[in-house]
Amino acid sequence: MKVHFAILGYLFFIGYGCTQAQAPKTEILPAPGTFNEYWYAGLAELNSYSLEQARYGELRKGEAVMVFVTEPFSKEKQVKADNPGPTDYNVMKLNMEKKFLTGIYPYSMLTSSFVPVDDTRAHATKVTASVQEWCGHVFSQLNNRDGKYQVEARSYFEADGDRNFELPITWLEDELWAKIRLNPDLLPTGELEIIPAFFYLRLLHKDVKNYKAVASKQQLEGGITAYRLMYPELNRELTIRFGTNFPYTIEGWEETYVDGWNAAAQKLTTKATKIKTLRLDYWTKNGNEDLPLRKALGLER
Repeated sequence: MKVHFAILGYLFFIGYGCTQAQAPKTEILPAPGTFNEYWYAGLAELNSYSLEQARYGELRKGEAVMVFVTEPFSKEKQVKADNPGPTDYNVMKLNMEKKFLTGIYPYSMLTSSFVPVDDTRAHATKVTASVQEWCGHVFSQLNNRDGKYQVEARSYFEADGDRNFELPITWLEDELWAKIRLNPDLLPTGELEIIPAFFYLRLLHKDVKNYKAVASKQQLEGGITAYRLMYPELNRELTIRFGTNFPYTIEGWEETYVDGWNAAAQKLTTKATKIKTLRLDYWTKNGNEDLPLRKALGLER
């Protein structure tokens, strides 16, 4: 795969992190156009959501953010390519963040997924996830390398421990969000094997492995499509709602499963509803004067 020359003009970095050397740009609403016009304009797409998150047998109010952006990826190192070479390729990166409170202490969760752009049938190259709260934190990383998934799991829980293991290549729930943005017609339907989201696996202390699921798509009113995953073994259902037409924005999701332990265990539904979408070069918006942009996204935390 080759890197689009259209984006080479903004791939030279002026520092560390995701800072890019280009003039600040801001678009409040999604712009229509072709894939390249939308995704290679030097802007990321920021989506904010109001969140009701199930944790410890109760629903917690919080916020979620999805940051979608294309960037060059190193084939060899499987990290962002600072100086893209001929073997590197473009990925759709999603940083998915959740923040909510459980009583006195906060939860902060982040998943990053990297899905090839030009080969829309390829599985994610890499997925990482971390969860931080006052008890400690956990971290997971999956690399698609040498025809298998190489997985690292780190945790302060003894049962989860520090582990390295391999899994066969299959569908990943964490890659489906980017797959929707690339081409929702290629989403799997029917019976399949899939590795559930790292968020779910780590919060529920489930084994990282393939689980059987049934996937379906349904057209809803108002130009919305619902994509559903049902996991019989986990007694869990996930529904992702997205725009039927390009750019296929994620409008929200619902996730239902038994949450909590012992007497507190009950079936609850986590819900996320979109607040706002902004398109801007957020990596240049890191000054105190840029704080109002969080208000523009409807974020309080």
